[in-house]
Amino acid sequence: MPRSRTPRSAMLAAAGAVLALTVAACGGGGDSSNTTTASSPSPTSTTSEGGEPLDATIAYLSASSANTWLQASKAAMTEVGAANGVQLVEFDGQFTPGEQAKQIQDVIASGDYDGIIISGIDGAALIPDLEAAIAAGLPVVVLNQVIGEALDTAEPQFPGASASVMVPPLESGKLLGELSLSACEGVSPCNVVYFYGIKGTPIDTAVKQGFDEVIASNPDITIVAEAEGQYLGPDVALAAMQDVLQRTQDIDVVTGPDQAIVGVQLALSDAGLSDIKLIGFGGSEVAIAAVESGAWFGDVFGAPFTEGTLAMEAMIAALRDGTATGGINPLAEFPNGGLVTADNVADFSPQWAG
Repeated sequence: MPRSRTPRSAMLAAAGAVLALTVAACGGGGDSSNTTTASSPSPTSTTSEGGEPLDATIAYLSASSANTWLQASKAAMTEVGAANGVQLVEFDGQFTPGEQAKQIQDVIASGDYDGIIISGIDGAALIPDLEAAIAAGLPVVVLNQVIGEALDTAEPQFPGASASVMVPPLESGKLLGELSLSACEGVSPCNVVYFYGIKGTPIDTAVKQGFDEVIASNPDITIVAEAEGQYLGPDVALAAMQDVLQRTQDIDVVTGPDQAIVGVQLALSDAGLSDIKLIGFGGSEVAIAAVESGAWFGDVFGAPFTEGTLAMEAMIAALRDGTATGGINPLAEFPNGGLVTADNVADFSPQWAG
């Protein structure tokens, strides 16, 4: 379906809001302002089950305090915690390998904390230190990042963890694949350009694997080019898409992280191409607005505020009576499994700016 062209100035303004996000693993940075929007849902818990307020302090080990996605999660955790007598103290991992292992050790040694919520940087390498925290009596809740080897499950991947809240990367890829099947319906052949975040990383490999599994059901779909957005805002993807267009303009669909698709949209506008369907994932303000306007075909929703709410609720349950909540996929709470289309975009309110 032909798309109307958006003025370049407006697109650049929108692109400025989109900063780095690793979907399923929200790496990348942003400014330090809180970006939870007015449309973010209120936390679902007050003082849980009518229990007395807790007098507890939780160490929140953030992959990066500057990351706008994680800022939205922190806002939810802080609000839910305050309603239940829980204080959140943040430790900034600054995306520095090895930093969080030291932070976990410091938290244990201090004796000042009653639990740990962690958005991990180093994956399975953190497990021994987290197991030491559990042995010291600190409940552990995993937020957003995979801590383990399996990329197809939200379940905790080490003994004793109280909960793990995330969309498994393989699932993210399958959702992208489902939207691509819809976009390619009735198009033969359907030529697709696939944007990685960072090609070769375990998480991006898992996303692509899920995508490939789903689109395999339509033999008319061909991946004509692959590129990288690097979760660095629109400029990298803009240049990458310009390179793709030098090789081929016979393209029906482009899919990738929200940041990349913003750059792709700029490249297509510059080239005068307006009938290519765009599919993002992240659920940012830019993405939801683009689906609503018809500029993008669809998006896979992301819910950092919901993730934070669920993580703190799981921590409170663990503190109250030792409940192990287990794996939680936050997209289970959203319409259509988190697939955003023109038909249902009104049902989604973005939870982060980008």
